[in-house]
Amino acid sequence: MSLPIVASEVIERSLWYPTILGILVVVFAVALFCGSLYVLLATDLGARLGFLVAFTALSGFMVVLTSLWITTASPLNTLKGRIPAWEPREILADVSESRVPAVRSIVQEGRKVSAVETANVKAAVDANLVAAEPLPGESLSAGQKAAQAKFGRFQTVTDYLIQETYETGGTKPNPLDFEFRHAPLYAVAVFCEVAPPGVPFGVAPPEPKCDNNSENNGVLVLVRDLGSVRVPPIVAWFSSILLFALGLLALHWRERDEQEAAKRAEQEAAERATREPAEQPVPESAAAPVPT
Repeated sequence: MSLPIVASEVIERSLWYPTILGILVVVFAVALFCGSLYVLLATDLGARLGFLVAFTALSGFMVVLTSLWITTASPLNTLKGRIPAWEPREILADVSESRVPAVRSIVQEGRKVSAVETANVKAAVDANLVAAEPLPGESLSAGQKAAQAKFGRFQTVTDYLIQETYETGGTKPNPLDFEFRHAPLYAVAVFCEVAPPGVPFGVAPPEPKCDNNSENNGVLVLVRDLGSVRVPPIVAWFSSILLFALGLLALHWRERDEQEAAKRAEQEAAERATREPAEQPVPESAAAPVPT
């Protein structure tokens, strides 16, 4: 067993470890990475010009890095937003009681969910219908307690069955047609409580069946949250481009100032050179008359 694993088990977790310690590690890593390059550039180019070069190079590197974040699905823990997921909207006894008009007629006008998406809907239904249990030493957050009080009806996933799953809505907007927003995509999971098997101990239980008279039967309405996976990288990309452009502009302004200073120095030198012969004093021997 490696030493870091042993240390992570022995060290008591607190605000200092790993929160403040992780922040300090990131701050010092960035300071060493950027500061060492700045010191090398400052020794050759000067403090101000070295800072401009280091700043522009870093922002240019961030432009390349954020471009990779946008165009590739990196498995690393890069800057990302929320992943798409199904979010619970309401739990009802019948779809006709829904506050969403499209959901009331979803059984007649909707479409059945595909096999792949059915598994995703099933995972979202399990996460909301089953009462969550906190891990040892932890407690549920206020949001988890509110969701559990509103949607939680069962103790385990084997206590209920999902009979049918429907979906309605959803669009694929085309920006060329000035369509920039998606229509909401709703899903409805019709569930029922499993009837007690009623078999003696030791006998294989029969296939689970629904208890049609249970008060826990109903439907769960979910809405598709498209997430914001690429929004943070795009914001970082635009910010990096802006900083890179400012760095290049500052270097351009400095170069123009140096060129203008050099031109002024040449003009002053030329004017000084033209004034020196005219202002040169005449020797007394040449000015005094020669006696005869």
